[in-house]
Amino acid sequence: MSLEDETIDMEEADYSVSETTTRPPSGTTSPLLKSYTYATPLPTDLEKDQECILGVDEAGRGPVLGPMVYGICYCPLSKKDELADLGFADSKTLKENERDNLLDVIMSRPDFIGWSVRVLSPMDISNSMLRKDKYNLNALAHDTTIQLIRETIASGVNLKEVYVDTVGPPETYQKKLEGLFPSVTKIVVAKKADSKYPIVSAASICAKVTRDDVLRHWIFAEKELDSTISREFGSGYPGDPKTKSWLKANMDPIFGYPNIVRFSWATCKTSLDESCKTVRWPDDDESHSQPRITALFGQSGTGTTDLAQQRKQYSTFASSAAPRPRPQLLQDMALKSVIDF
Repeated sequence: MSLEDETIDMEEADYSVSETTTRPPSGTTSPLLKSYTYATPLPTDLEKDQECILGVDEAGRGPVLGPMVYGICYCPLSKKDELADLGFADSKTLKENERDNLLDVIMSRPDFIGWSVRVLSPMDISNSMLRKDKYNLNALAHDTTIQLIRETIASGVNLKEVYVDTVGPPETYQKKLEGLFPSVTKIVVAKKADSKYPIVSAASICAKVTRDDVLRHWIFAEKELDSTISREFGSGYPGDPKTKSWLKANMDPIFGYPNIVRFSWATCKTSLDESCKTVRWPDDDESHSQPRITALFGQSGTGTTDLAQQRKQYSTFASSAAPRPRPQLLQDMALKSVIDF
């Protein structure tokens, strides 16, 4: 799904902790520093080699805060009408309690429904996007989808139909998946697939409820912040006034943002450039050359060493009548020559 296709009710998000909320098994109870995958066992009534249908969707592609979660849901092809009758819809059109209730419905039918999610941490997202060899969010999304499909097939599920909510041009993406999974007889990549295909809607529920839970119970790796920092960060989208206020209030002028923030987002880059202190590292200062290893071998009592003079002093043409002095490093270490190291 492209960002421009995504519509979000920013006022709907509520990440305050409720004691009555039952947490999904796909959440986490530790700081989210590394991405992880949660997968249910195979459906109990799934027969060997029984043909299955699978849907893929994501939650949290656009926010500047929190993880991006990819979800898949699958069931036997013979049960797809029964799954449709359970009342799934695109998770973004539902209220929070409606999404939670639908995940409960999914979890109440382990006889014929299986699902899994891949939770991508903000740190992994940022590190991927900022690495030297270009790796954008679309590539990350494709690779995550491919990983989830491969893991499902490897678990013994006989996939015959796959439906994916597109990221980027659907035609190109579909051909890519068809080339990677020739055993799947039908692959459909489409815009708004989450509103067209119930199996994708079910995957959307799994992804969205998991993301909501992770944010609601977010554990800051920065332990000194975990019990004091506000969790009133709104929807997490850059345009949300609550999110903007939270980002402004929780930026350290030296260390930037806590680990919940995707620091590769333009919103963060701009704020850091405008409000944070400039830290200059020696390697960043182009007016100074890199220190030479020969500086370690300077003569005693000198702060700097002229390279030409150094070469003359340590010339290989030194004679027994005029022996060259031992380098200062060797003198300090009480060594006679380099081979004594």
